[in-house]
Amino acid sequence: MNGGRLSTFCLLSFFNVEQKRRMKAEKKAAEKEAKLKDQVEQKKESNDQGAENASALDEETLDPNQYFKIRTQAIQDLKGTAEDPYPHKYHVDLSLTEFIEKYNHLQPGDQLSDVVLNVTGRVHAKRASGAKLIFYDLRGEGVKLQVMANSRSYKSEEDFTAINNKLRRGDIIGVRGNPGKTKKGELSIVPSEMFLLSPCLHMLPHLHFGLKDKETRYRQRYLDLILNDYVRQKFITRSKIITYLRNFLDQMGFLEIETPMMNIIPGGAVARPFVTYHNELDMNLYMRIAPELYHKMLVVGGLDRVYEVGRQFRNEGIDLTHNPEFTTCEFYMAYADYHDLMEITEKLLSGMVKHITGGYKVTYHPDGPEGQAYEIDFTPPFKRVSMTHDLEKIMGVKFPPSDSYDSAETRKFFDELCAQKGVECPPPRTTARLLDKLVGDYLEVTCINPTFICDHPQIMSPLAKWHRSQKGLTERFELFVMKKEICNAYTELNDPIRQRELFEQQAKAKAEGDDEAMFIDETFCTALEYGLPPTAGWGMGIDRLTMFLTDSNNIKEVLLFPAMKPDDKKTAAPTDGTSV
Repeated sequence: MNGGRLSTFCLLSFFNVEQKRRMKAEKKAAEKEAKLKDQVEQKKESNDQGAENASALDEETLDPNQYFKIRTQAIQDLKGTAEDPYPHKYHVDLSLTEFIEKYNHLQPGDQLSDVVLNVTGRVHAKRASGAKLIFYDLRGEGVKLQVMANSRSYKSEEDFTAINNKLRRGDIIGVRGNPGKTKKGELSIVPSEMFLLSPCLHMLPHLHFGLKDKETRYRQRYLDLILNDYVRQKFITRSKIITYLRNFLDQMGFLEIETPMMNIIPGGAVARPFVTYHNELDMNLYMRIAPELYHKMLVVGGLDRVYEVGRQFRNEGIDLTHNPEFTTCEFYMAYADYHDLMEITEKLLSGMVKHITGGYKVTYHPDGPEGQAYEIDFTPPFKRVSMTHDLEKIMGVKFPPSDSYDSAETRKFFDELCAQKGVECPPPRTTARLLDKLVGDYLEVTCINPTFICDHPQIMSPLAKWHRSQKGLTERFELFVMKKEICNAYTELNDPIRQRELFEQQAKAKAEGDDEAMFIDETFCTALEYGLPPTAGWGMGIDRLTMFLTDSNNIKEVLLFPAMKPDDKKTAAPTDGTSV
């Protein structure tokens, strides 16, 4: 009896164990089947996404014109839909720079899920890491931020797929999401939404290859700025130079002014002007070559300290240091002379260089990055040399007396000296032009560090005041850096009778073929008759100074839109590392 009950109990126990085993095996098999099914679906999704990514990748291999056509049509199809590719507005919480500064302290793996921010930038790279994780390099303001787009963090998988299929390199996008850092420690934004704000219809060159062709860089400066951060930095430095200039002069009590850019008579410098025509007035006007005469008329009117930062126009050659339109700063200071201006120049430039670069010395490559490097030392005081006296020493020749420089004999002397030394001077071979060529070939070339070349002959300086102790010379200086003039200044001539005489000499030179000689400006002479106080005037070329402080050997590098010959070819989008 007991044995029977024991057998029954053992049998039931066996069946229970067997049932549990079968249920466990069935559950495991079901889980395995479900897992296999998920893997198949994921693989299918991955293949679909891979196909989409491959399609985007294939687009990168297209001819630029084909790419433009396909991309333009794709964007055209979005117009008029809820996904307008050109929205009117997008709210930005932080710039990329501010985002990096604020959240760079995060630890690897951190994600601030309770912080939602909007940032914007241009897509420079797009990398897929599977179907549900895509990385973007977002650039703007000279910095980069990674976008780590994860389908799990996005508002929906459908929207995630749609936006990522839509975006291309070069697009300007908005990203709403959480700050975070990857496990490898790269600061990122993890988006819950992304928006196309402005599509790039052209194939953007890759940063790896960059944009190196100079013609393309100068003609398409916007593309140059997109791809080359060093170009952006040059123009930031240029802006700092102008800001420093303005602050320096404002603190000295100068008043910033604006004067006409079109004039009945071009004056204030020895240069060839541009001529334009005014329909209503039925007359020719000249684009200004310098604002000097207007400034001095304002000093006559009682504005004792004035300055202007603006464009000048000279119809002359284009080379590495000359552009037809260029930017200068000019100031005029009553009750000062050229000695005062030398001290101001030293203080201004040395302070500016230290403020911008952190020291007084800069490295410059006049022949480009591969050429010889020179160190330019802006530590004050700057070297000072006398134009004619030092030129005599360098050449080992005794010049005629400075008070005879306007004679025919002196002109003949310098004419023969230039011929003897092989110094070229195209007609008209006036004394002023011959002497200027000699100074350029023998004296200016010695000026690497900032050097004042002082006391120019009167025949070279029709607006400068005569020298107090050396007859025939003027109280004028030019500041040269790396063999190039960047400043010109002098004690101003304020005798109206003498000024008119010098204008008449200039008119005679113009009649003899010197198209750079000055016109007679009766309006200015009349203003002088009311009394110009003792005054000193100063001008500086901002473009050339920017070249030295950005190590640029071509003036086109520091002009956003330099003068270029017309390009008759129809331009297409540039491909990697190539030009249009």
